[in-house]
Amino acid sequence: MDESQEKEEQQTSEPIIQPIIDLGSSLIQTDKGTIYVLTIVGQIEGHQMLPPSSKSTKYEHVLPLLATVEESPQIDGLLILLNNGGGDVEAGLAISELIASMSKPTVSLVLGGSHSIGVPLAVSAKRSFIAPSAAMTIHPVRLNGLVIGVPQTFYYFERIQDRITQFITANSGIKRDALTKLMLQTGELAADVGSVIYGEEAVELGLIDQIGGLSDALSCLHGMIEDRKQAIETGGRE
Repeated sequence: MDESQEKEEQQTSEPIIQPIIDLGSSLIQTDKGTIYVLTIVGQIEGHQMLPPSSKSTKYEHVLPLLATVEESPQIDGLLILLNNGGGDVEAGLAISELIASMSKPTVSLVLGGSHSIGVPLAVSAKRSFIAPSAAMTIHPVRLNGLVIGVPQTFYYFERIQDRITQFITANSGIKRDALTKLMLQTGELAADVGSVIYGEEAVELGLIDQIGGLSDALSCLHGMIEDRKQAIETGGRE
């Protein structure tokens, strides 16, 4: 075997990893399949721009990216790494809804924390993991800026909260009553209403599917990819 053939074989056996770009994502190619890794960090930025000093994930970047992942024949699955501190409700729900509606295998992994609107993001994948030390803050919707003290304002808050609650309960195993109780709990957060839950508790409540790390999430995603490929092949032969 000459040197060029040896080099070629070595390249095909080793994983091909695309360098991380500004968006904080990468493409990993192995013989098990091609996985797109999306990192959602900091605040979810919506229609209003956050200060330059704030770490943020811009929804106008993520939405078309997710559409590309769904349509690309070269990508087999999506791994979402979460370490975020909430942000714009509309933008966070938009990203969550898009992930939940994808047909390709999706797995989320909460690292550090996924707070506030990060909770719908964590449960939007077909399978969710959380690190043992990771935290999730659950609290009612809050609004910055001018608030008009009329009944319509509070009704508007209630409807937004209901949208979030419905999404979380539809995409996880937590019961509506348990989620509402966590949101309205007093005495746990300083100067706020809500709860902070950690890895094991999130799994016990049914909010997250299981405790795990990177290897667990990747193993699960590879299994889902293989199952999907077999289902497509079986369907094609029928």
